[in-house]
Amino acid sequence: MTRVMVALRSARDKLWRLPGALGYLVVGGVTSVLALFAVVVLLLVGAFCLIGVGIPALPEAVRLVRPLVSFDRRRAARLLGEPIEEAYQPFTGGLRQRVATVFTDPANRRDFGWLVAHALTGIYIAIFAVALPVSALVQLTLPAFWQYLPPGQEFSSYGFTVDSWPMAALSFVIAFPVALVSLQIPVAARWQALAARALLQPPKGVRLADRVAALTATRAAALDAHGAELRRIERDLHDGAQARLAAVIMQLGLADQLHDQDPETAQRLVRKAQDTATDALAELRDVVRNVYPPVLSDRGLASAITAVAARNPIPCVLDLSEVGRRPAAVEAAAYFVITEALTNATKHSRAEGISLVLGGAPELLTIEIRDDGVGGAVETYGGGLAGIRRRAEALDGRMMLTSPPGGPTVLRVELPCGS
Repeated sequence: MTRVMVALRSARDKLWRLPGALGYLVVGGVTSVLALFAVVVLLLVGAFCLIGVGIPALPEAVRLVRPLVSFDRRRAARLLGEPIEEAYQPFTGGLRQRVATVFTDPANRRDFGWLVAHALTGIYIAIFAVALPVSALVQLTLPAFWQYLPPGQEFSSYGFTVDSWPMAALSFVIAFPVALVSLQIPVAARWQALAARALLQPPKGVRLADRVAALTATRAAALDAHGAELRRIERDLHDGAQARLAAVIMQLGLADQLHDQDPETAQRLVRKAQDTATDALAELRDVVRNVYPPVLSDRGLASAITAVAARNPIPCVLDLSEVGRRPAAVEAAAYFVITEALTNATKHSRAEGISLVLGGAPELLTIEIRDDGVGGAVETYGGGLAGIRRRAEALDGRMMLTSPPGGPTVLRVELPCGS
């Protein structure tokens, strides 16, 4: 009696999960067709790469199929009740580096393996998942309508023709094992989700290793940026303020020597020394402003950005409603990111207008700058965009650039504000 109750309870649970599992497999059938299309596209691009034509399109083709794989990854995670991690390496740098990432990133190989496996099996599993419950329902109801079929029409099912009451009774009996098989659809859905997890989830430790590698790279970039900043400050002080202060000392020394012999020339030298000292002070202020703009500490990031936008030659529309105060390092990085982005847009975009949105949650400051220029912005080594990326990654943030030919150009930077 206990075994019967357990079996009935198990059948009830499977029946309860049947609609959700059936929906999962039907959606899987749709994504299976899309996976087949994606595999064909990737193979075609790979074939064109052999003659060199498809190489520029290869990173973009891989990038385009990732949303499909991510969708299946999220579906499987929801069904299994546990997350399936993503561990993609970002497509950064020039074409050669992006193409190398296609082949060196293990996540791309896992994605391709899942696409092939899903394309070959998903549609057939979905067809059987729909056909079994429908077949069980038809077999159950066949004794009620077989005799009403028009003359000359017969109903064939599972290798026999229902043309008499005994055959109709046999059809009714067959419906029960078909229904029992249909109750295994949740099991099939779980197997498909487990296969997705096995193929898509990175091995243990890979996420941590990728994180360590990313932090090592960003630390090296931060040190390089810090060294370059120190060299720039030293050069500005040496070539500017220091030279002017040396001139002041020399002019005052000459004025002291000529004080008794030629008072008029001495006074002229003193005035010149005063002007030179004023210029040196202005240059020192510029150096300090480039290290950490005093306006950030005095008036906050929103006021500083408003002043920068007001001086920009291209009209700027600002949305600074959710900025608030952030850590000093984050505010300084955001200030320099925005000034560099506006400078780049002024030099290269030929835009008529720029929109800037600055805000985000307390733990993440987001910067989005959009211009209506000619587009086609490309990140190059040592360029302004590369500097923006280094500043963002030094704070464990990231930069995303979208700039198709013809525009618009959208630059998005995310800066974590946690400790």
